[in-house]
Amino acid sequence: MRTTILLFLIMASLQLMGEGYQVNLQGQKNTAMGHTGTGFIAGPSIIHFNPGGLGFYEKKMAFNAGVSLIFSNNLYQAPNSYYEAETENPIGTPFYFYGAMRINDKMAVGLGVNTPYGNRLKWEDGWAGRYLSRDIALQSITLQPTFSYKITDWLSVGAGLLVALNSVELSKNIPVTGTDGDGLVTLEGSKTTFGVNAGLMFKISDELTAGISYRSQMKAKVSDGTATLDVPDALSSMFPEETGFEATLPFPANYNFGLAYQPSDKFMITADINYVQWDVYDSLNFDFEENTENFQDSYNPREYTNSFIYRIGAAYKWKEEVTFRAGAYFDATPIDDNYFTPETPGADKIGITGGASIKPFENFEVDVSLLYIHGMKRESGYEPDNFEGTFYTNAVIPGVGFTYSF
Repeated sequence: MRTTILLFLIMASLQLMGEGYQVNLQGQKNTAMGHTGTGFIAGPSIIHFNPGGLGFYEKKMAFNAGVSLIFSNNLYQAPNSYYEAETENPIGTPFYFYGAMRINDKMAVGLGVNTPYGNRLKWEDGWAGRYLSRDIALQSITLQPTFSYKITDWLSVGAGLLVALNSVELSKNIPVTGTDGDGLVTLEGSKTTFGVNAGLMFKISDELTAGISYRSQMKAKVSDGTATLDVPDALSSMFPEETGFEATLPFPANYNFGLAYQPSDKFMITADINYVQWDVYDSLNFDFEENTENFQDSYNPREYTNSFIYRIGAAYKWKEEVTFRAGAYFDATPIDDNYFTPETPGADKIGITGGASIKPFENFEVDVSLLYIHGMKRESGYEPDNFEGTFYTNAVIPGVGFTYSF
């Protein structure tokens, strides 16, 4: 019993760091084009995608804000059984805001506020994996003051400081039963972390641009987390009612490469490759302030692997006031088949995107996007708990944004 309880406590926080933890919805124009953006300027969102490109942004001042609605569903099927369970997920609402200002012909500054990490997932009550996951709410709001400098007519550089405000609340059942059913544990924690987002943008020709950007790894060392346990009265002496904990949760580094080709004023095609350094998740230690014989500190290996995301996109200006966009991507999961848990069900994913921009009047744009994510069927499990099954996941994500520039 002690081993089981410690394992699901560890997995509660760590599994959030799977590919589902990184949210790629930082600009509606970009999302509609397969979430490309490293090698071209779609507006003030370049602050997130490649700070180096801000030096080429021609507007004197611009503001861009938007929000997306995540409607996701996950299905579990038990092996050799007709048993199924589904998630009852609340709607996720990642958002962004960017402000950019040109100081002179060479220099530009900006501020980005967005939610590049997060997850909300709730499995139905009493499901077979309730000792691994019941529900979770994770949010990370990142602020990025940015400076960019155009060195030449063909090269611009830029960098921004990342300040991430992170919080998490999650719960799962404990395999001890009383008159009120299973026990319950809830973990809560918060931490502010810091990092860097830097990049270069190249104007190779009038038709071709390219970019390289890097978002650094960040380590959130939670030193004042709270674990609250609700167990039957007869077992209360075996578990603390509440205790603090320490744990370090790393955010992976991202290396991004992008190209954009614009053969005419009406048409553009884009491509990005994201390399995500997930191998930082080799293990995680939990240090609880109060221990009992049944509740000890623990060490858990993860063995995540680095992964790639391949993206393509296109834009077509139908009229001066209307532009259509489309794209697609393939996101490879870094999660090992033997360490797969249902907090954030990981699978190779295909994303199909589309959208449009409309200019109802001068200097103002309305951007809409729609993203469909299909997760490949995955037969996996968490080996230490001998929990296996087949998982299916998908999501539909509409979004809207507004841009004002002059």
